[in-house]
Amino acid sequence: MNKPAIKILSIAVLLCFSAVLSAAPEDASKAATPTAGKAWAYTTPTQPTVPVVKQKAWVRTPVDAFVLAKLEEKGLKPSPDADRATFIRRATLDTWGLIPTPEEVKAFVNDKSPDAYEKLADRLLSSPHYGERQARRWLDLARYADSAGFQNDTTRPNNFRYRDYVINSFNADKPFDRFTREQLAGDEIWPDSQEAKIATGFLAGYPDNSNSRDLVQRKYQIATDMTDLVGETFLAATVGCARCHNHKADKVTQKEYFQLQAYFANTSFDEKAPAAKGEGELAYEKQQNAYREATKDIRAQQKAILDTVRAVAVKYHKERYLTDSREAIFKPETEWNAMDRWVNFRLKSVSSEQDVVAYLKLTAEDKDTPDYKPENVEKWKQYQKLTADLKKFDKLRPEKGSLTLTTATELGHPDAPPTFVRFGGVHERPTDEVQPALPVLWAGANAKLEIKPTATSSGRRTALANWLASPDNPLTARVFVNRVWSQYFANGIVGTVADFGRAGQKPTHPELLDYLATDFVKQGWSVKKLHREILLSSVYRQSSGQRDDVLKVDPDNKLLAVYPRKRLEAEEIRDSLLAASGQLEDKIGGPAVFPPVPSNFNAGNLWTPSKDPAEQNRRSVYVFVRRSVPYPLMQSFDLADPSHAHHKRDVTTTPLQALTLFNSDVVFGWSQALAGRVIREAGKDESAQINRLYEILFARVPNKNEKAALKDFLDKEEKIILAKNAQGKFEIAVPSGLKENQQVNPVRAAAFVDLVHAVANSNDFAYRF
Repeated sequence: MNKPAIKILSIAVLLCFSAVLSAAPEDASKAATPTAGKAWAYTTPTQPTVPVVKQKAWVRTPVDAFVLAKLEEKGLKPSPDADRATFIRRATLDTWGLIPTPEEVKAFVNDKSPDAYEKLADRLLSSPHYGERQARRWLDLARYADSAGFQNDTTRPNNFRYRDYVINSFNADKPFDRFTREQLAGDEIWPDSQEAKIATGFLAGYPDNSNSRDLVQRKYQIATDMTDLVGETFLAATVGCARCHNHKADKVTQKEYFQLQAYFANTSFDEKAPAAKGEGELAYEKQQNAYREATKDIRAQQKAILDTVRAVAVKYHKERYLTDSREAIFKPETEWNAMDRWVNFRLKSVSSEQDVVAYLKLTAEDKDTPDYKPENVEKWKQYQKLTADLKKFDKLRPEKGSLTLTTATELGHPDAPPTFVRFGGVHERPTDEVQPALPVLWAGANAKLEIKPTATSSGRRTALANWLASPDNPLTARVFVNRVWSQYFANGIVGTVADFGRAGQKPTHPELLDYLATDFVKQGWSVKKLHREILLSSVYRQSSGQRDDVLKVDPDNKLLAVYPRKRLEAEEIRDSLLAASGQLEDKIGGPAVFPPVPSNFNAGNLWTPSKDPAEQNRRSVYVFVRRSVPYPLMQSFDLADPSHAHHKRDVTTTPLQALTLFNSDVVFGWSQALAGRVIREAGKDESAQINRLYEILFARVPNKNEKAALKDFLDKEEKIILAKNAQGKFEIAVPSGLKENQQVNPVRAAAFVDLVHAVANSNDFAYRF
């Protein structure tokens, strides 16, 4: 480590030490008191008066008046409308995450009816693609992944159900207050609803280490994850800072943090709850039964071997847990308290037949261990042989799917384990016990919510969910509409979408934020109505052309006199390339899929491409999210990190991005398919082909200079290919998917593929304007 790094590390250590000192029990026990002058974010929003502006004709929705009022204060005028082709490409990418087809562009451009924009907005919002795109945003926050992380990164085979729940919720325009309640307490509020149970997968998305030998500490870590998640996602509060010490910026004490955590004290997760059997489940069950029937004898022989050591193996496994875990594990069930129930349910959830297998292997192979048993050597050899025989039937196993779902549960009891303030946030240093309550900063005098336990549940999460979804909550609506605004305008009205506290940025248009928040609630928490109002606004319709007068007065474009350009996100790039190539598979929902990866990827069994080519070409929201092995094609474009709530995609520019797209065999294959599509649709005329290529990718035709440059590229590329032929290196990639009777010059066609590949890798494609 060099000297500057040591200096930085030393400062960090001093800051942490200072924070721990500030977290002494006597300080942590002091709760914050309400103050008369609350920050704007923590006051209940009231619907503001729409400003009176001079340029009244520009105001299409109230949103415009709030933006225009700020512009007029600075002597700026808004930009003219973007042309219709640019607008439909922008709107389709923002709502669907896909580029529009040339036919959709043409229909909108030629629609002279006075409600053309309204019809476009309604068409975009009514498509299933809308839910797929909006779900991706929420899944980022929910730290969604199809695997658990940590060393083994085991697959979570039923997590797709939560992803599909989110997609369906946005498509059905489920009221956001209901959406909130379901995800925090669906199992408590609607115990007979499978959908509501699946919704609690929001809380269950934490990275998980099933090998942890301290189950009590693991409970604390899971409760911490849920607490931080709810604070960040719904309230844009960096409440996690208060776990180790009183918050340095916002008035949240360490005691208040653990009072908030107490709402989750009785929460467990059942990852193997039975799911209702639909078409997919019945197909899975049929395949599973076929495998079980074919392997019945082998598995019976394996079980017989394991049964000879099972009792001692289970005891050995339980003894490997740490002291406080063992106290609960070896206690008679009749004496269990709430914590004991949690520990033993967790033990049951993470234990498997493999624990017995591991014991048999240890006692047969490790002669240095005191547990070595010579009589197990032959048993282990027989078991290994049977395992090898069993692998021969792997092709009969169901490739994907599940008969189970993951749901939160309170294990059928209303009493909850105690929650303690932890000195310095350290699990091993509990101090005072606390009861559920909200930070005074958020809730004022109403910090202690009314909790109504049921016969099978503590009711704590229900109380918290109802408060979060209350119209009187000062934060939930504000935070969500700010996220949606950020989606359309690259930045939120509050630029720090994850932090509405004192350390965050101040809102550029506070009245606009309160208008959107109060109207959102007034409109029944309808997410689609919120999106529609933004889509139909003049501020969203503006051109993104650079303006010197705006750069001089508002260089960061905070006042939105110009529409902000934005690079496409990883999923938008992949999905739009697939759509352009004509290979995008439109199937909605279902288990995650594995697209092909480079041959040198070396992920082993962690990434096996789906057998069905159609499955490989599904939208990116359905691509398997493995925490330890991100899908490489999208990783270069700032993919969300599923280890924590991901609030806003980064936008970096690196050489690796260009190299990823340009050198990818998969992307080149899409370019071949796109070239074939262009030739099929445009015919033999090269000028028409270039026009069609631009219409597909950019929703416009090339200008004279672009067309001349592209034709020159074709000529030069054709000569390069011919020169390679003269050198004995004649390898060409021609367009794919041509009609049987379509004759093309293979060399010229190969040059055209290279042209398509280059154009698809341009900034004009990777950005929306």
